[in-house]
Amino acid sequence: MNRIKTWFKSCIAFFVRKPTIASVLLAFILGLGYCFILYIQSRIASGDFTYFIKDFIEIATIGTLVGFFLIYPLVLSVINLVILFFPKKRMAFIELITLAWGAFCTAIYLPFEDVFFSADWNVQLQNAQRHTPIFTQTFPTVITLICIAAAGYLILHFVPLKKLPPLVIACSFAALYLGMFTAVLWTIQLWGEWYPILYSANCILVILKLMQYKIGEWTDVQQQIQTDEYTESVIYSNRLLNACHHFLMNSRHWPIAGLVLALPLLGILIGILVLFGQQPDAFIKAWTETSDWTLSAQTAPQNLIVDEHYLCTVAAGGHRRIVKPLRMGERHGHAVIVNRQLMIANAFEQLLEERTPRFHRHVRHFYDTYGFPVAKLIHSRYAADAVYFIMKPLEWLFLIVLYLFDVKPENRIAVQYLPKRESAGS
Repeated sequence: MNRIKTWFKSCIAFFVRKPTIASVLLAFILGLGYCFILYIQSRIASGDFTYFIKDFIEIATIGTLVGFFLIYPLVLSVINLVILFFPKKRMAFIELITLAWGAFCTAIYLPFEDVFFSADWNVQLQNAQRHTPIFTQTFPTVITLICIAAAGYLILHFVPLKKLPPLVIACSFAALYLGMFTAVLWTIQLWGEWYPILYSANCILVILKLMQYKIGEWTDVQQQIQTDEYTESVIYSNRLLNACHHFLMNSRHWPIAGLVLALPLLGILIGILVLFGQQPDAFIKAWTETSDWTLSAQTAPQNLIVDEHYLCTVAAGGHRRIVKPLRMGERHGHAVIVNRQLMIANAFEQLLEERTPRFHRHVRHFYDTYGFPVAKLIHSRYAADAVYFIMKPLEWLFLIVLYLFDVKPENRIAVQYLPKRESAGS
């Protein structure tokens, strides 16, 4: 028991001395351990340990990714939360890692969740895709506020307090308030997306810790410079200036001063942004002129369900003048965009199923094996156009077969994908 206590105290001491290295090691160990436990569970269930050594490289790779991209943000969050309760303690490098690594992880996470920052609420998306949580036309406003907040943070972080005029400190606090307000709105807007709001929550914690630490640090600075004649003898003839000076020289007043200055600072920024084409209410519209999110005030067009069938993907995703969509259809209970190439292909498959069911099963198996992977590679209109042209010779072949073996080929083609029709095709 004593050994465990000693080991635990040694770990805590190492964590306090080397928080950056310790946090990285902790995330790596937890990620590796999590993947290893899942692997052992799967092997116990199957009773097969044949490839344990071979699979360890894969476990280590996946564990490292899990550790750094999923667990490390949580470790940093716990550190930032705990350190907030120690006014005299600050882990400055951990703060910088939190801001930089959190931004990187968030930028990676959201596209994986099918969030498109380039698509406003009035753009029709596909399947589970979601619109931008920030109105694209207001990006300059939001980015400006973030940059101002970052500037305030960097000034307070890197410039010694004794070299900063009190008004600059108060303005930096005001900038941090604007950043904190933006982070709060981001948290509310993306409520339910835990990792993006984890980042904004950490930004708030980092800002609060910086404010707390600087307020305490100013007390020590004042003690060091209390013999400075200039500092002690500053008396303004104007009572207002004198009152402001003494107010700002007390660090406990900085949060209040920053809060008071935040609104004028925001007004100045909005005035400058208006000169560059932004609307005065752009910061409000940034969150409300959206769809799919908490503060959204708009209703987007219903997402178009694009089937995994690659010809469905082509009909919906290609340039209209090339793929020539004709109408809406229905497949497996959801709406799809239909063009003539898709209708001909489905009519041909239907004919095969009726005349040669055994051969149709082989064709269906081949398509299921190779067609779906092809569909997943179609990520742009140009790719869809290319597949459309590649399929043209097969389309003509299908059409020839239909005209050779069907009495009314055009009727068969025309009824493909009509609603409430049980179609066997793809």
